[in-house]
Amino acid sequence: MTTANSYPSHLTPQGFDRLKEELNGLLYKERPKVVEIVSWAAGNGDRSENGDYIYGKRRLREIDRRVRFLSKRLDNAIVVDPKEQPQKNKVYFGATVTYVTEEDQEYTVTIVGVDEAITEHGQISLISPIAKALMNAKVGDEVKFQSPAGEKFLEILAISYPS
Repeated sequence: MTTANSYPSHLTPQGFDRLKEELNGLLYKERPKVVEIVSWAAGNGDRSENGDYIYGKRRLREIDRRVRFLSKRLDNAIVVDPKEQPQKNKVYFGATVTYVTEEDQEYTVTIVGVDEAITEHGQISLISPIAKALMNAKVGDEVKFQSPAGEKFLEILAISYPS
């Protein structure tokens, strides 16, 4: 089974920059502030009942865990710039695809990396069932995919890449 942690970290340049910005924010802004609070709280005596100390230590562990994750993902990232896609008539990583469902509902999605997908913004992971079904398809193609409600069909209306 492929999971987000075992899948190669394909990222768009914008996704790479967002993760890098998050990492830098954690390392150079948030973590130093929390360390300062923990140091101050540690000097206040009994740590077992010191909320600032207990919360601060917990938050430091969360930050450090996220820093390790982001560092690994960025180190192993495969940055793919959709602008450089030579075959713009087919769906590949980074494509923005407009499709219509069997129920005549139209959707527009952009296929991005696992770590940068935000479904609410129309950005879907390249390992999602819909993205997998759309891959290599052309305008006018009808593709099927397995949804939780069963087999569904989509028709591709448009494919675009950033210019």
